[in-house]
Amino acid sequence: MIDEHADPTVGDLSEGEILRRILGRVGPSAALVGPGDDAAVIAAADGRVVATVDTLVHGPDFRLAWSSAFDLGFKAAAVNLADIAAMGATPTALLVALAMPESTRLSFVTGLADGLRAACRELSPGCAVEGGDLTVSDTLTIAVTALGALAGRDPVLRSGARPGDVVALAGELGRAARGLRVLFEHFTDAAGLPVPLDERALTPDERADLAAQLRPTPPVALGPAAAAAGATAMMDVSDGLVLDATRLAEASGVTVAIETATLGRDPVSALTGGEDHALLATFPGDAALPHGFHRIGSVAARRETAVLVDGKPPAGPGGWDPYRDWDSRSG
Repeated sequence: MIDEHADPTVGDLSEGEILRRILGRVGPSAALVGPGDDAAVIAAADGRVVATVDTLVHGPDFRLAWSSAFDLGFKAAAVNLADIAAMGATPTALLVALAMPESTRLSFVTGLADGLRAACRELSPGCAVEGGDLTVSDTLTIAVTALGALAGRDPVLRSGARPGDVVALAGELGRAARGLRVLFEHFTDAAGLPVPLDERALTPDERADLAAQLRPTPPVALGPAAAAAGATAMMDVSDGLVLDATRLAEASGVTVAIETATLGRDPVSALTGGEDHALLATFPGDAALPHGFHRIGSVAARRETAVLVDGKPPAGPGGWDPYRDWDSRSG
């Protein structure tokens, strides 16, 4: 039974009290002016700031039956840190907007804050939550804006790949997609609605896949390393390798040729599954790949299709599009 005095709902508290509980858990500020004023002041050593935003919405992006507050905080930070890294930048700050039902327990909010802090500490030490916003909503929504610094280098864009470049990957693809299948196959009821997790019935591989889906750990430090090694183009693989490689190829006006023999034991999941947040990059053909990247293909002059898989056009779009693929009837 919940002790309502020890764990009140956010509807029982003021915005200021909720903010104090959050800020007491997200770690020390690294900003010139941190939380507490109308806006933070973040240092931009070379005069440029890399910025991105990503939103997690209950339903299409997560299910509370499956994700703990800590997992949600960790994932909300991780997906944004990966986008900053994909520009060749180092994350410097997160701004978090949180919309919650009034019935949300304070313990959920503090767990979310703990996850945000843990992701920054593990994936990008020196980055911290420096502010944000709170509001009430019937649908739990977490929107994170991430800022980053380029350290004097040019950003690595999607549009820089050239014929003759090597296509390389940092991180593992396919696990998050398999983890999503584990959720739908093992943790739904007869009506297809989510039920709470019980990992005791899962194999070690299934638990690892589940962790990759619920708490991704993108190789954030390898983004700046790729930039320093001369990456010509780069992006975060969040929606599926084929779909994201298509975006990179179209931005660069080239064709990306992927070799499935380089993708491990489950190339189908690697090609079409999303949410692993690996880094896809291209490098000059004679460049030494930085540690942590491995070759998965090559860049050719533009052909009829933007992506080739083992020399053939891929079947289907090869990834996730929320406007095309989300089905609200699935819970």
